[in-house]
Amino acid sequence: MKIFLKELWTSVMATVVLSIIVSGVYPVVIWGLGQGLFRHQANGSLIERNGQIIGCELLAQGFSGAKYFHPRPSAAGTGYDPLNSGGSNYGPTSQKLIDGIKANLAQYRQENGLAADAAVPVDAVTASGSGLDPHISIKNARLQVPRVAKERGLSADVVNSQVDKAIDRAFLGIGGESGVNVLKLNVALDGIVQSGALAEKKP
Repeated sequence: MKIFLKELWTSVMATVVLSIIVSGVYPVVIWGLGQGLFRHQANGSLIERNGQIIGCELLAQGFSGAKYFHPRPSAAGTGYDPLNSGGSNYGPTSQKLIDGIKANLAQYRQENGLAADAAVPVDAVTASGSGLDPHISIKNARLQVPRVAKERGLSADVVNSQVDKAIDRAFLGIGGESGVNVLKLNVALDGIVQSGALAEKKP
């Protein structure tokens, strides 16, 4: 009986101690490290403007205005729905996929004043697997610069400099290609126009 009680006491104490460590100490330590070293990331990588949260730099939003850079097409729900992430699940031989890409291709060329046979980056006409990829390729962004610059009354050099600042580069050169964060870029451009900094009047 004494052995049983001793083993029971040991088990109870081990459970209590491990519960405190795993359910109390460990989460608090990780939370503290996150808040101290990676506060922005730990709190959701949120983007604010005028004191209000307008989005997350990890999730794409739908921009359709001519003065904005446009993200990749999205098949998440009705488009860019963070509660319904996913792709279209169309296979490479799907006629719906082919027709959709053709329509996106024609629209992209028209919006950006490109020739009917101009080469277009793949990410400009196809959705990502999640439908919420916040990045576009650097080449995609450069092709949109003339349209955005014209609509905002800015020089191409000014807009290109903002594109450069919005590039998220691959960590240590590995882990995928560098890309331009569309939301951060559009917010930065809105800030330029609102503050009047670097803004140029149309002739």
